[in-house]
Amino acid sequence: MSPPDKIRIEDLRDPVLTEIQKIGLAHGETNPVELTKAAVLGAAVERTGLEDFGLNDGVNNFEERLALWLSEVDEDPERTAIGRSSIYNDCVRYASNRLLINDLLKRHPEIHDQEITKPIIVIGLPRSGTTHLVNLIAADQRLRSMPLWEGQEPVPNPRDEVRDDGIDPRWARSDAGWQAMKMGSPLIASMHPMMPDHIHEELELQLSDFTSYNQEWVARSPKWRDYYLNHDQTQHYEYLKTVLKVLQWYKPRERWILKCPQHLEQIGPLMATFPDATIVVTHRDPVSVIQSAITMLTYGARMTYTKPRPEFYLDYWTDRIRRLLDTSVRDRHLLPSDRTVDVLFHELMSDDMGTVERIYEVAGLEMTNEARAQIAGYITDHPRGKDGQVVYDLRKDFDADPADVRSGFDFYLDKFDIRKEVK
Repeated sequence: MSPPDKIRIEDLRDPVLTEIQKIGLAHGETNPVELTKAAVLGAAVERTGLEDFGLNDGVNNFEERLALWLSEVDEDPERTAIGRSSIYNDCVRYASNRLLINDLLKRHPEIHDQEITKPIIVIGLPRSGTTHLVNLIAADQRLRSMPLWEGQEPVPNPRDEVRDDGIDPRWARSDAGWQAMKMGSPLIASMHPMMPDHIHEELELQLSDFTSYNQEWVARSPKWRDYYLNHDQTQHYEYLKTVLKVLQWYKPRERWILKCPQHLEQIGPLMATFPDATIVVTHRDPVSVIQSAITMLTYGARMTYTKPRPEFYLDYWTDRIRRLLDTSVRDRHLLPSDRTVDVLFHELMSDDMGTVERIYEVAGLEMTNEARAQIAGYITDHPRGKDGQVVYDLRKDFDADPADVRSGFDFYLDKFDIRKEVK
C-alpha cells in the first residue's frame, strides 16, 4: 500500500500503538540488557575476536564517554526495555568497529598516508535540506560519499560468513535494521530515510570514538550534551578523518562529499581538520526545523520511552538549535570566504540543480554532461514527498506559538534572508 500524500500524526501526546509495536515492546521486556561498560566491551571482543581498542588515556578516554552514555540511559526510569536494548546494541557495534578499525590500521599503517583533499562539506541545521543536498551531489560518481551501511560498519568483520547471494553482510544488516525500523516506527520513512544506500552523516564515524551530538537524537541526554560541549572535539575530528582514510583506501576517489549539522557548532575543529574544504551552509526558518525535528523525536519516543513528553523535546531542541546557530554565527569568520556557499532552503527546493551548479563553481569542480545527467537522474527518482509528507502543527501538538519560538532567533534571522515558513 502506498503512503498517503499528506500524513497527520494525531496521537503524539497519547500514542495509539500498533500490534507490531506492542509485540516489540513486550519482546524487549523478556530480553533485558546490562547497560555497563564491561558488558558492551566484552560483547565487542566476542563479536570480533579482537581485544585492542586503541588509545585510551587521560586525553582520549573513550571508556569514560561510553560509560556516560550508558549510565544516563540506565538511570532513566522512563526508558523502555527495547529503548535500552537499542542503545546497548548500538554501543556494541561502535565498540566492535573500533576494534576492527584499530586492527586494520595496525596491519596496514600505509592507510595513514591517504590524503583527504578538497572535500565539499555541507553544514546547516538538521531538517534544512542537508540530506537532500548531499544525496544530490553524491549522485555525481566522481565524488566519494558514504552510504549508511558503510558508515555503520566501516571495516568488514572477518568472522562474517560469506553469503551465497554475494551481498555484503554489512549491507544486509543495515537493511534488516531499516526494515525493522519501518515496522516499529512506520512513519520514519516520511521523515528521515535510513535505507542502506542512502548517503549519511559522517558523524557515524565518530561514534566508534564515543562522541558527537548523535546521542542527543537517540536518548534524552542533557548530561552528555554538557560533557560534549565542554570538551574540545578536535581530536575526535582527527579520528573521523582517519576513518575516512580507511574508507578511501577501500574505495578511492579524488574528492569527498560530506555533510553533518553538528559541524555548525564545531567549525573550529572542522576547519583545523579539513583546511582546504569547500563549505556549504544551508539555512532555513528555525521554527520549521524545530517543529519537524521534535515531531519526529516525539513520534519515535513511543517505542523508547514510557511517556512521549512532547514538552521535553520542544524545550530541549529549541535550546539546542539556538546553541547550534549561536555558535555558527560566532565562528562564521573561521570559514574561508572564497570557499563558502550559503544555500537558502527555499532556493534549494525551487532550483536544486542550479544550487549544485553554484556549489561546483565555488568548489572548482566542473559540471560535466555526465555529472549533470547523474544528478538529474537522482532528482527524477527522488521527488519530494515520495514517501508522503508529514503535516506539522506546532500549536496543537506542542501548545507553542511559532512567533514565540522564533523570537529567540533574531540574532540569526537578521543575518540571512530566510523565509518564514511557520506562521
